[in-house]
Amino acid sequence: MSVSLVASNLSKSFNRRMIFRGISFALDRGETLLVAGRNGAGKSTLAKIIAGVLTPNAGTIELQGDSHGGLLQRCAVFGFVSPYLQLYDEFTAVENLRYCLAIRGMEAREDAIRGMLQFVGLGGRGDDPLRSYSSGMKQRAKYAFALVHHPPVLILDEPMANLDAEGTALVRAVMTNQRREGILIVATNDVSDLDRVDRKVDLNDTR
Repeated sequence: MSVSLVASNLSKSFNRRMIFRGISFALDRGETLLVAGRNGAGKSTLAKIIAGVLTPNAGTIELQGDSHGGLLQRCAVFGFVSPYLQLYDEFTAVENLRYCLAIRGMEAREDAIRGMLQFVGLGGRGDDPLRSYSSGMKQRAKYAFALVHHPPVLILDEPMANLDAEGTALVRAVMTNQRREGILIVATNDVSDLDRVDRKVDLNDTR
């Protein structure tokens, strides 16, 4: 699935406090957007709005693609990883991924699920409940959850959080692959997380 994403004049406020205003950008397949800004500037808020988790006070996000005559379902288009998003601790990793595919109306193939867990470094732990995982393992599980449906748009909020050197290398490989296959959006203050940026939104300048 080939997708393009256009954001027009996005604004968000909480309790009459303006977080950001007038955010606009356009992304096509193969492009990377960096969302930068000091702590509290609204990086995570903008990431949630792009993913459809939050609604902006003003502005629109349009998705266009080659599926169903251009009508795209957000749940199939986006993958989202963030330190504050939680999976189901009482479920195993395999059960979490089955649920991820079920809510998207996709086939939950066992080999695909096991293969994704192997890819993120959780091979052999797929049948263990997430409550038994370390923080780094849970972060890897979040990547599996975000990637198992092969999303055309991948949104990463502070992508290296809770990861060791091996996990960081995995994320860099994920980002490289996403650039080949779709659109990558990264919200971070650490520009070393990215080796290439095509578009940048600096939230320090948008209030």
